[in-house]
Amino acid sequence: MTKRRYGIYHELEVRGRSAEIEQQSFAETMSQIELADRLGYDSAWFVEHHFTRGFSHSSAPDLVLAAVARSTERIRLGLGVSLLPFLSPIRVAERVGTLDVVSGGRVEFGTGRGASPLEYQAFQRPFEQSREIWEDHLDAVKEIFAANGGEVTREGRYYEIPGVSVLPRPVQQPGPPIWVASTSLAGFLAAAKGGYNLLCIPILKGLPALAEDIAQYKQALAEHGHDPDKARIGCLVPWYVDAENSGLDEAVSAFMWYIRRQVNLVTPPDYTDAQHATYKVFGQLAAGMSEEKAIATLNEHRMIVMGDVQESRRAMEEFFDAGVTDLLGQFRVGGLSNELVSRSMELFATEVAQI
Repeated sequence: MTKRRYGIYHELEVRGRSAEIEQQSFAETMSQIELADRLGYDSAWFVEHHFTRGFSHSSAPDLVLAAVARSTERIRLGLGVSLLPFLSPIRVAERVGTLDVVSGGRVEFGTGRGASPLEYQAFQRPFEQSREIWEDHLDAVKEIFAANGGEVTREGRYYEIPGVSVLPRPVQQPGPPIWVASTSLAGFLAAAKGGYNLLCIPILKGLPALAEDIAQYKQALAEHGHDPDKARIGCLVPWYVDAENSGLDEAVSAFMWYIRRQVNLVTPPDYTDAQHATYKVFGQLAAGMSEEKAIATLNEHRMIVMGDVQESRRAMEEFFDAGVTDLLGQFRVGGLSNELVSRSMELFATEVAQI
């Protein structure tokens, strides 16, 4: 039986413009990772976003993870994800290597192309070539890791390395586990071709459609000579557990703030399939659907999970039945209070997953 793993992930959203709110958000987020470590969660992940108010405060996730590495003991630390088309592979390898050293070999290295047109514009990168640049940069990072501190000379299509040693070397050899994040089937198949672990989200498609893509990813792994049973599939899900529904009003407000903004952030410029459930829900919201009905619809499609312990247990089983191996809950959603986030994390760990 495939081992079930549980993690948390953070967008590090900030609702408000004051420096005090931003600093409080960082402090609460780091304390929640420390709590996750004590509760037995397997991993903690941070996204990387840039230039979008409210969502781009996690622009340097490796620095936040380095900070919590010293106050945690066993939890794995995930970069979810490093946006390689915008970054120098040498600098990525140096920073990932440093994080792996200071954490004692606990890094999970996630990477992806990114999806924000504003990011591509600001970093002056052509979106049309993003997949090719990403593949070349990832190959360069892997070559650096494989050299284990030795000299690397490389002539790539987009990135050259002129015979230098890149240090420090990661504790994990030949480098931390690699995960590829994608919202499209094409991205899933690219991850399968390389034999990489997968990071996915149900927010665009809903779980039934996502399960079909996961099945095709696993089939493609086999076709490319990789063992599907060894692949890990992480699914990032906004999640709220409440035993007595006492914080439900606040949770609904926080989730709706997040949902209304998230669809614009994670939808790439070439993503035009309006049949996916998210777009239907947002069309209905624009037409006057109530927030309560919207939450119920999103919950039904498992784009989010919100409810009591029994509802969370049902949802958990549905995700694992779909092929997910690592269930990554986003418990801090839309500025939800630290009290409710911590309570939700504790209920999930003790009553839902029974870690």
